[in-house]
Amino acid sequence: MPGYTDRVDSALKTSTESSTAAATTPSAVLRGITKKYFKPDGSVLVEALRGIDLEIPAGQYCAIMGSSGSGKSTLMNILGCLDRPTDGVYELEGLDVASLDDTALSRQRGRRIGFVFQAFNLVSELTIVENVEVPLFYQGLGRVERQQRAIERLELVGLQDRLGHRPAELSGGQQQRVAIARALVTNPAIVMADEPTGNLDSTTGTTILELFDGLHAQGLTIIMVTHDDSVADRCQRIVRLRDGLVERDERGGRGE
Repeated sequence: MPGYTDRVDSALKTSTESSTAAATTPSAVLRGITKKYFKPDGSVLVEALRGIDLEIPAGQYCAIMGSSGSGKSTLMNILGCLDRPTDGVYELEGLDVASLDDTALSRQRGRRIGFVFQAFNLVSELTIVENVEVPLFYQGLGRVERQQRAIERLELVGLQDRLGHRPAELSGGQQQRVAIARALVTNPAIVMADEPTGNLDSTTGTTILELFDGLHAQGLTIIMVTHDDSVADRCQRIVRLRDGLVERDERGGRGE
């Protein structure tokens, strides 16, 4: 995508500058995080996380890996404020999210975290501009500002010539770029990506990963769940889970 690095730099300049003062505050801190799922009789069905201690500095590019049942999806849901731990402390940019009620938690999630999913999760009836606008609608922004910011983010990911299209009229790679634009439209502090190249061919997947590389280069914190070692090796850090615990915490290919 020609000139995409320049677009990233321009589009993220404001959010990067606003986060500089808080750069010493970790993006996420977890202490003693457990997650249990219970049977109707109150007995434990599954102990998905069994005591996770993890700190993710601001601006880090971190991969979370593990086999099926290792707890990586549960950890991602907790990091993304989509679920609450059974026990332990989770601080999101210094804020103890366990102290928040559901409404406040949803508000913080919408403002601080952008999500990119394997299945894109786009609304088929909406144009791609309208899809990217959705998070801003829930924040109460007016129509003109919503549309302007959505178009800026779609230009950022190289889709300025597809603004009136609907998801079904786009390739898989283009749909994932729409999803990334939607994740970025709120100027989040953290982008969480769950197998973002899982539904893409290798060439298209590489293009999407290059986009993530550029976002990270501009100071964005990225947490990526993946089963692919070649994807994880593009990150600075790889956290490997096994049976609900951190098995290894190691440097990735971009580690310094």
